[in-house]
Amino acid sequence: MSELKIPNYNKSRQYLFKNKLTIKRKSKSKLLRESLLMFSSSLVLIFLNYLIPQKKDLIYSFLDNFYSIYLNSLIFFKYFYQIVLVFIIFITGIISLILFIGALYRIYKISRRKTNKFKF
Repeated sequence: MSELKIPNYNKSRQYLFKNKLTIKRKSKSKLLRESLLMFSSSLVLIFLNYLIPQKKDLIYSFLDNFYSIYLNSLIFFKYFYQIVLVFIIFITGIISLILFIGALYRIYKISRRKTNKFKF
């Protein structure tokens, strides 16, 4: 057990991350590879963009599509509000029926009791 080394975390906070970051400059070959990779990926994206048919129609109908989405979402929320209200009506009706039956049952139990003692 004496071989177990427990790290000491009671060091001051100003020295907590000292000498943890290694700042190295990238080599020219690595920079060149990264720039070629970026260049080739940009060319692939431009080519894929070129392959999309009817770009002008899609761009011109962009605002119309947003407007129709907005109208459909308003209609959706109107119907969703009505559905939630119907669920609330059903749930409150069931709860009120349960409470009404419970009240009638308690009145029945009180009227049936013959002794004056209270049982808890």
